[in-house]
Amino acid sequence: MTLRRARPASVSLDGLRRSERSRPTVAIRCAARNHPVLMRLGYLYSRYPVISQTFCDAEMLALERLGVELTIGSVHPPLTSLRHEHISRLRAPIHYAPPQEILRIWEKNAKAGRTRWKWPGELVEQHERKYGPCAKAGSRARNALYFADFFSRNGVDHLHVHFANRAAHTAVFLKQISGIPFSVTAHGQDFMKDLGSDDLLREICAAAEFVAAETDYSSELLRQRCPNSAAKIYRVYNGIDLEQFPAPLYKTAPPAVAPYSGLRILSVGRLVAFKGFDHLIDACAELGRRGFDFTCNIIGDGPLRETLQAKIEGLNLSSRVNLLGSLSQQAVLEKLHAADVFALASTTDAQGASDVFPTVILEAMASACPVVSTRLAGIPELVVEGETGTLVAPGDTAALTDALEQLLRDSQLRSRYGRAGRARIEQYFRIENTVGPLVELFETASNESVKSSHQRRAFQNETAASGIAYLIDCWPDKELPVLERELEEMKRRNVPIVPFVCELVSAVQFKRAMEQIAPSLEFLADPMVLEAEWRANPVLAQRLEQERAQQSSRVPSAIFLRQARFALAFHKLFREKNVSHVHATSSRALVCALMLKKLLGLTVSATIEPRSELPRELTQNALAECVGGRVSNRKLLEQVGGSFLLDKTTFRSAPRKALAMVDQKIGVDLTTGARFWNEWAELLLSWSRSDRKSKACPERAN
Repeated sequence: MTLRRARPASVSLDGLRRSERSRPTVAIRCAARNHPVLMRLGYLYSRYPVISQTFCDAEMLALERLGVELTIGSVHPPLTSLRHEHISRLRAPIHYAPPQEILRIWEKNAKAGRTRWKWPGELVEQHERKYGPCAKAGSRARNALYFADFFSRNGVDHLHVHFANRAAHTAVFLKQISGIPFSVTAHGQDFMKDLGSDDLLREICAAAEFVAAETDYSSELLRQRCPNSAAKIYRVYNGIDLEQFPAPLYKTAPPAVAPYSGLRILSVGRLVAFKGFDHLIDACAELGRRGFDFTCNIIGDGPLRETLQAKIEGLNLSSRVNLLGSLSQQAVLEKLHAADVFALASTTDAQGASDVFPTVILEAMASACPVVSTRLAGIPELVVEGETGTLVAPGDTAALTDALEQLLRDSQLRSRYGRAGRARIEQYFRIENTVGPLVELFETASNESVKSSHQRRAFQNETAASGIAYLIDCWPDKELPVLERELEEMKRRNVPIVPFVCELVSAVQFKRAMEQIAPSLEFLADPMVLEAEWRANPVLAQRLEQERAQQSSRVPSAIFLRQARFALAFHKLFREKNVSHVHATSSRALVCALMLKKLLGLTVSATIEPRSELPRELTQNALAECVGGRVSNRKLLEQVGGSFLLDKTTFRSAPRKALAMVDQKIGVDLTTGARFWNEWAELLLSWSRSDRKSKACPERAN
């Protein structure tokens, strides 16, 4: 397929329409492929998911439908637990960087030569000199070091980044560390304002395999700023998944007669200056003075909320203009279907930031809602003036008011614009069409890095995900004084364990044994992510709550709610890693493990500390559901029997605790002995093997 670079931003509308006629055939040919795409693609975000960036969600979902295996990483967790409903359809789980304390241990180990990866010290120093402290070169390198290991372990062939700013800068270091090639989709504000350096932008583009720009406008700006990379800058439009936007039922438009009552204007966007909501509110005030009966709902949140609310109240518009805050995608779609006119008064703020290609206009047109917006950046590439909507000059409140009035008065014009908008989306901007050229670029980039890809596959095989998960409720844990030794002993005996930490205890000084084991630990994301998973899975959450309610001996509610959130977070992750057996390292972790047993059909073992946080009867009932484990109480050992060992890793007496501390300090096993570890390793391996043979979980087949 020949991929054409975009025309200049000054292209005429007629020229744009001519160029569009050649695009769908090219894209459809790619989208109609019958074979799966044989590559593993990584996505790296600075923060994901972000409720306003639905184009990222649509793109990844479309790639998964084409057979592309995705591995998704995010440096930071989301700022809100609100998620769009379609996020749950992503097969790939979202993997977050560990806390900063752990990343600094990664850096320390890399500098000391204790990791497979070399610390990119020279590149860090260069970037600190060239771009200053605001570029945060050291932080980017730490994140890159971690994700270089993560993506390599998962056999990623190529890495893609949305936005040419923080995550793209991280990708430059990641490529230096691991050799994984990357590409970038640049949008507009990211490189025009957020990145803060055209020199850094040029370095990012030079290091990337290709750069996709979402509009002709932004691709031309990129070529002007990065002339040496112009040959690898392509225009690739964002698309929209029309499965979420069923074809509307068109009604015969009533005659356009007064009094034009009960009409609904809708706008959606972050409450920031360049969205132009202050102009829209002024236009609403003028429409009210002209005698129109209407409401205007504004969906979104942001730093200008209080300012805009004060403006609404000052203009006596509280009965007409409503700030609805952030809503889920489904709620937004319902509002779009009910709206008579969609308005987005995009402008340029004092720092030069602006909209470039607002996804919400795509969504409005897909909903057959006529559009009023501005002649700014890439908006004219989407809205055809006089056919699918009306465009006015940015900041021209009078023209905006007139355009809204024209549509409020003329229901037939609204219907005509709405139909034409829907047809335009179906022809040019459906995700199956727009993702095609991107797939071709990915495959070309992947084919050019076959050698390094084979090397990464070999590393993936060496570090393949195990069948045994160790659940660690919190770490470091003074109640588990030789946990680090245990993990080291299991590694020495080739027991394939992945230790998962639910919560990091950061207010401790990390000892050498902890620093050595830290890179092998996987950490759950912060509470905001856990809450989002809980809200996104109401059926599973309710199932866990109902099962607890039916038990005669119940887990205390505080422990249950905490562990249940952990369980739902592990749910998708364990399926991806093909975990077959879970070992709970404490009574608290056992609560989570037994939930995972119910959800995924896993076998469970447990180590119970001397002072269990669960009541005695509950502990006995929980251990009865385990295939084995370790207990420190001899009476309890007699009661559970079977494949349970007397635990030698937890200590009650002061001398034994002191001995454990010496054990940790000098790195010599003084407390347990090789025989104990051999016996424990054999049990773990036997449980994992037997579980893989007998597993038959209906949940996994769904």
